[in-house]
Amino acid sequence: MALNDNATLVVGSGNYLTAPTGTDLPPDLLAPVSPWEAVGHTSLEDILSISSEGGEATTIGSLQNKSLRTKYSARTETIGFTLQQFDVAGLRLFYGANAPVLPSGLVGVPDEPVPTVCGFLAVFVDGENFFGIYAPKAEIYRADDLSVGDTETLAGLPLGVKPMKLGSNKWTYAITPLGGVAATGATAGTPGAFTPTGASAPSSLASLSAVFASPQTAWAAGEHVVLGDGSQAHWDGDSWNTGAAA
Repeated sequence: MALNDNATLVVGSGNYLTAPTGTDLPPDLLAPVSPWEAVGHTSLEDILSISSEGGEATTIGSLQNKSLRTKYSARTETIGFTLQQFDVAGLRLFYGANAPVLPSGLVGVPDEPVPTVCGFLAVFVDGENFFGIYAPKAEIYRADDLSVGDTETLAGLPLGVKPMKLGSNKWTYAITPLGGVAATGATAGTPGAFTPTGASAPSSLASLSAVFASPQTAWAAGEHVVLGDGSQAHWDGDSWNTGAAA
């Protein structure tokens, strides 16, 4: 692997957002629009953590080879951050989506809490670089007990985000690779390729709007390019469309 100085990350600022389950990734991560909505103020010190459970290895062998293959169990990951906004929406992320607002205006703490299920997006900015974490479906709930340790810092609500598979997806969440070159062109093939050489695949069909198709005539049956989200797209002679050309 070659050295790539542009692929390093120092977080300068960031934001966490939610939207209804299945909401597409916004075309511009630096300016996400409705229905994406920021969760509020978050910790400057405890910016992000990703922990996991599972993934245990089991060695499978034959009579001739005792360590023929290795099988790994499913792995569940949790994205952690600390919310510092104690409004109704923030308290419900921590205590449960079913936390009721009482006639007095207080938020009740349910005895059988239900996690918030939604789309999740985190965006971190490093100068001209940006790094995104996107889950079309996730469960959000408290990750640790609430503790207020001093009078000098903002109190926080530790949250855990568990990305989940949505529909036929083969993935639970996706992250932005750093140090790539934006694609300006796409050449037909099975699959085709993005140009210039080494360019990153656009993240979704909407991201293809500024990509020049080659040839500009309708692509032949089966020809397509593979996008960053794993889907396929083709040029019909006038616009980009999902799937391979028919």
